[in-house]
Amino acid sequence: MKHTPTISAEFEDYLKQNEMTLSQFAEYSGVHQRTLSNWITQHRPVSVQQLDRITAAMDLPEGYFYDLYIENYIIDLSPNFRRIEPLLYRCAELDKLDAIRRMVGHIMDNPLYATRLFDVAEALFKQVRHAAALPLYENVAEVEKYQHSERLATCQYRIFTIQVGDDQSLNLKAATLFEPFVERLDEIDQLDALKDLANVFRSLRLWDRLDVTARKMRDKAEIQYTLEHQQKKRKPAEIEKRLSRPLFVYITYSDLLCASVYEAKGDYEQALEYTYAYANLDWVKETDEDTLHWIKQFQDWALCNTYVNKLLSGDISVLPDYVEYISVSSNTTKEMVTQLLNIMMAANRFQVDVDEILKQFETEIDSITQQQPSADMYTHQVVPEQSTRFKYELAKYYLNKGNYSYGFKYLLDVLSKSLVINKEAFFISCIKLFEQFKQFADFRLCTKYESLVREGRKERLFYY
Repeated sequence: MKHTPTISAEFEDYLKQNEMTLSQFAEYSGVHQRTLSNWITQHRPVSVQQLDRITAAMDLPEGYFYDLYIENYIIDLSPNFRRIEPLLYRCAELDKLDAIRRMVGHIMDNPLYATRLFDVAEALFKQVRHAAALPLYENVAEVEKYQHSERLATCQYRIFTIQVGDDQSLNLKAATLFEPFVERLDEIDQLDALKDLANVFRSLRLWDRLDVTARKMRDKAEIQYTLEHQQKKRKPAEIEKRLSRPLFVYITYSDLLCASVYEAKGDYEQALEYTYAYANLDWVKETDEDTLHWIKQFQDWALCNTYVNKLLSGDISVLPDYVEYISVSSNTTKEMVTQLLNIMMAANRFQVDVDEILKQFETEIDSITQQQPSADMYTHQVVPEQSTRFKYELAKYYLNKGNYSYGFKYLLDVLSKSLVINKEAFFISCIKLFEQFKQFADFRLCTKYESLVREGRKERLFYY
């Protein structure tokens, strides 16, 4: 039988090696001598805070004894949440995720701990310690999987939010697993959940699922907006505080999403109908600064997207106005990516020379690949996907114009990015485009291309 070492035994060895008394160590560490004595002679567990002081006094790294502490005082003894909770927080601070999983796995035999673990997970989530919160949510969800509770739905929402990342196949899996739990959330929380789901479906270009999700969000938001203005007992500020955006935004954002669905399907007339809908916000009753900001934002988007839908339908006459709009607007990176993508799509679709436009926005184009990660699910999901599409359209444009150095540069970049985000459609489109112009690629480009194709076949992104 394997003997498990104890922290107290290592502590005693330390005292002997350094010829220190308990009294001397107590004075040096700030831990009472009686506490140290009881720990050694009566095996009474020290607190996590006391353990941290002991560790620091022994000149050891933070958290050095945590694994042994879990073994000695959590697994070998009856679970005591007063010891477990502070250790969970400390392990989260030090990114000791394996230690968190060991503790959580051990105590989840007792379902009574689910509530307290959920509270810790929520606290960690608010601190943006998502990796540490994830195993807590997963274990609470496992314990309560047959309960059909709001807490279970909240766990699934948090898991979904944490798991969404660069890999689009994993994002689809996360969204599919979470989707059935939306209706179990609180009615107000459902709005942000549907918004986040919609942004994932938009990045995945799953237009039918996006359409259903957006309309559902609109219906629910309209009900809540009506209730807010009909029931005097209901305090709008309390609702707004729980939402990431003002309540009316969920209605207008739904129209914007529906417009994007029809735009993607090539029905630009219907897309314009929805665009005009979120441009007209006379029905909004609030007049606070945040509301006015969002109204201006949607009206600005509507003006932009009116140009876009006309442009993509073949009305090239609006291109100068669209370019002027872009040049005078205070665009964020995510807006600039989408706007330049629209220009390139129109250029390729209708054989329009946009060399001067590309030169005009050369600085912005160079910065598109430098986006920083964002906590906002739209920025985190849609912008990288739009950036990849933009570079693909650039590649197609330059290759068709005979500018092969730029064309292959962007094309191989998209091919490589498709491996990272696990985007099969991009990968296959890049292969078709490269094969079309392969005769103009030199040996170095062909070698890199073939290497990426082999990698894609290994990742099962491509078969032939």
